[in-house]
Amino acid sequence: MEPRTTASPRLREKSLGRYGEDVAARYLQDAGLEIIDRNWRGRSGEVDLVALDGAVLVVCEVKTRTNDEFGGPLAAVTPTKLSRLRRLAAEWLADHPVQVDGLRIDVVAVWRAPRGPAKIKHLVGVQ
Repeated sequence: MEPRTTASPRLREKSLGRYGEDVAARYLQDAGLEIIDRNWRGRSGEVDLVALDGAVLVVCEVKTRTNDEFGGPLAAVTPTKLSRLRRLAAEWLADHPVQVDGLRIDVVAVWRAPRGPAKIKHLVGVQ
């Protein structure tokens, strides 16, 4: 019998994050948004999802958790994180020749359930 290996905490975290981004992307598409970029890296960091809601560019932060032990996914979106997302939105627009009529920052919180569908909360236009 081969020894059983477990994924490192970092690998599990990456896997959970990818799961959340996939759930959030499907949710946003079902809501009528068009996903135009994923995991885009700029000088200031990474944007999880970039979408169009009509002619409005949406920079979307996805936070995924399995529980609220450390305050839940929304607690991780601090004023510092929002400031970074604003900088990243400007960087993304500078790198992509897209005509938009506005810009907003959304947050999608995903709670992965042990069984069944994930719970999702979508905050539109986070300030």
